[in-house]
Amino acid sequence: MNNAKPTARLTTPTDLGANAQKDITGALNALLADTFALYLKTKNFHWHVSGPHFRDFHLLFDEQADQIFATTDVLAERVRKLGGTTLRSIGDIGRHQRLADNDAAYVDPQDMLAELREDNQRVITALRETHDLCDEHNDVATASFLETFIDDAERRVWFLYEAGRRGDPTGH
Repeated sequence: MNNAKPTARLTTPTDLGANAQKDITGALNALLADTFALYLKTKNFHWHVSGPHFRDFHLLFDEQADQIFATTDVLAERVRKLGGTTLRSIGDIGRHQRLADNDAAYVDPQDMLAELREDNQRVITALRETHDLCDEHNDVATASFLETFIDDAERRVWFLYEAGRRGDPTGH
């Protein structure tokens, strides 16, 4: 009979050390939870946007949701490569996420843009903090893809900002 802890069977060897593994996988799991929360909110707004800019916002939200979802596997697999275990359920995501859900029956399209912009900005902050943690532990592989994710999130913020602008009232 095997008396090993079930998670011990999932441990992957890493040369980063126990503290690095614990710190980085914890930060990545929090990012993963936020990423799933942001993905679902973006899809929610994609499904429920209405108004004169419906087509533009509907397509923008769908494109951004696809980009956000694509990062989930990279984050989760990195946790596993570092010997950690990752999120297992919607409940687990809910326990780790730092972004607020939006369960409102109706959200004005301009408010959707603003909320997604703010949430993406929060994700950027968390990505930068995780990058700093990776630098402290000399985890260049994780830091490398986080740089790409930061750039992608900055682009999402830019698009959400520009889509929400009402124009320059001075005519400039």
